[in-house]
Amino acid sequence: MEQFVKVMKALSDTGRIKIIKMLQHKSMCVCEIQKALDIPQPSASRQLKILEEAGLVTSQKNGLWVNYMLADGMDSPYAAILIGGMKHWFQDDPDVVALVRMLPEIRREDICKE
Repeated sequence: MEQFVKVMKALSDTGRIKIIKMLQHKSMCVCEIQKALDIPQPSASRQLKILEEAGLVTSQKNGLWVNYMLADGMDSPYAAILIGGMKHWFQDDPDVVALVRMLPEIRREDICKE
C-alpha cells in the first residue's frame, strides 16, 4: 500500500503532471524542465526527485547531462498503470497543449548559453 500512496501523492501536483506529460514526448534535463515550467532549478530538481522516488521517472547520466525519462513501470505496477493511462489524459488541457508545442524549441544547448 505504501508504493500506491507514494505514486498517488507524486501525481497530486499539477507541476509534476506537466513533467510527466513533457517526458512522454522526449527525455529532458533539469534545465529544460526548469525553462519549460518557468520555475527555479531547485524546484525542478525537487519535483523530479519525488517522481523518481515514486517510480514514475528514471534518470540516466550522459556526460555532463542527467537525462530524465518516464520509467518503464517495472518497479511499480501502480506507476506502470498510471503512466499508461496518462498517455491519454490531459491531452486537451490548455497548459499541457502549450507545453508540448514549445518542447521542440527548448534545447539544453541554447539554455546553457544564457
